[in-house]
Amino acid sequence: MGANHDDHHHAPDGHGRALRLGVGGPVGSGKTALVAALCRALGPSLQLGVVTNDIYTTEDADFLRRAGVLDEERIAAVETGCCPHTAIRDDIAANLDAVETLEHRFGPLDLVIVESGGDNLTATFSRGLADRQIFVLDVSGGDKVPRKGGPGVTAADLLVVNKTDLAPMVGADLGVMDRDAAAVRGGRPVLFTSVRQEPAVAEVAAWVTDQVKSWRHEYA
Repeated sequence: MGANHDDHHHAPDGHGRALRLGVGGPVGSGKTALVAALCRALGPSLQLGVVTNDIYTTEDADFLRRAGVLDEERIAAVETGCCPHTAIRDDIAANLDAVETLEHRFGPLDLVIVESGGDNLTATFSRGLADRQIFVLDVSGGDKVPRKGGPGVTAADLLVVNKTDLAPMVGADLGVMDRDAAAVRGGRPVLFTSVRQEPAVAEVAAWVTDQVKSWRHEYA
């Protein structure tokens, strides 16, 4: 992969380009299902592109293409060949190339979603790659996970706790998760959802729409 583009302090110049939204979280938390749901919800009103990350396959991109959430050409796959956080935080060249290729081919776009491969609680996106970040947890790990913190949980612009329908099955207390997430996130928003039960993901889609509007206003 190419040179290190990491910049934790300054977002890249946003004039004339789409908002770049990073979606990260552990394996199995529902990142790809959330991306699919957002494409369905936002596709009618926004011009979208998606970049997925897998270590050795294009599985997530293939899932999105089969689901028909966007035109196939608007979904790009990056095979990182390394730990997921490396490609979204430490050496972002391959992802930047994929994002810029989508914008060149289909622009002007409103939003490009970059989905990380499954990673741990330390995973964050370089601000040179993502302007906003969603971190996805699911309740199957137990209600202790939010209070464990980690940069993904504490620093993401939005924390999504997914698969709330599983809480009774795994003995997770959603109230405890809500309290602990609020305690470590310093006022940043937390949304609870079940993509399976609420495929429109209305609250998450509304948050993303607000970010796109804010981006447009900031760089008008």
